[in-house]
Amino acid sequence: MKTVRFGIVGTGRISDWVLKGAVLEPRFKAAAVCSRSEDKAREFAARHDIHRTFTDIDAMADDPGIDAVYIGTPNQTHRDIAIRCMDHGKHVLCEKPLASNALEVKDMISAAARNGVVLMEAMISTLSPNFRMVQERIGDPGKVRHYSGTFCQFSSKYDQLRRILRGEEDSPVPSSFNPERSGGALMDIGIYPIYPMVTLFGRPDSVKADVLTIDVPTSEGMRPVDLQGCVTFGYDGMSAVAMYSKIADSRLRTEISAEGGILSLDQIHSTRQVEFIPHGAPTSGRSGGPAKEDITVPCDPDEYLCEFKEFIDLIESGRSESENNSLDNSLTVVEILDEIRRQAGVTFPADHRD
Repeated sequence: MKTVRFGIVGTGRISDWVLKGAVLEPRFKAAAVCSRSEDKAREFAARHDIHRTFTDIDAMADDPGIDAVYIGTPNQTHRDIAIRCMDHGKHVLCEKPLASNALEVKDMISAAARNGVVLMEAMISTLSPNFRMVQERIGDPGKVRHYSGTFCQFSSKYDQLRRILRGEEDSPVPSSFNPERSGGALMDIGIYPIYPMVTLFGRPDSVKADVLTIDVPTSEGMRPVDLQGCVTFGYDGMSAVAMYSKIADSRLRTEISAEGGILSLDQIHSTRQVEFIPHGAPTSGRSGGPAKEDITVPCDPDEYLCEFKEFIDLIESGRSESENNSLDNSLTVVEILDEIRRQAGVTFPADHRD
């Protein structure tokens, strides 16, 4: 069994979370970490038993002791870091969203092709065992007529943002709410119900977004960023909706409604439980309706393990890209995100790149 030696780029919370799953993959080895701060790199390395640290991405990417990199830095940095690593012959597993916009994703896809390396978006929604099971069973209830995906999770960073806007705190706007860092609710969590929709049903025929925005301070003055949204999509013979929020919670399940019944997923970002509810006669409130069938399959011991399994499988097999997290799916999704932002009036500095 060959070990794939990873360089970890970024020392934030997401890299901590991801590594807890990555280390459960026996072919994974964290060989190095790169941060702009030597102190943060050393602290992170000590927590995760990593023996090498870098503060320069090109130096790490040039290291022959590293086979691949995981990128867990803010969104606006993904394109440049990924391309620099791929130009050094490294495979790249990049945190979602793959980049700030479609032009950047196209640049990354071109870099992967010219260097003959694997590029994959680290999207766990579509790689978990229960989502794969849903993929296999999606035709069982007959023609799908509606998809409804929800991910609403109140962010602690919203309280900080409100203090900043009230003048009670003199801090930079958090990355997840900062348009200069390609942030916002759509990029942070709205992508989770949209990516599975594209994986299952492809590109929609239409996109209509209802988005709540707020103006936040940036180096160029006050600029809008999105807080939550509800987006409807048109398909031939079916409809779809994605709801997301960083300023309110929701416990709504994700549903794939077909003529013969409903596939109901407990949570779309990492599905742990799935029910099938068959079509039944109208009950007029006099009964509970058809019995639910629990069709859950065993979950991985950590939700982030699936993306490292998939990524290392690609490297070992010589395949250039994932079937579920394909580069075409990633490009389609970011084009949808671009259109939602266009309708909401949210722009990023990357949108004006020459």
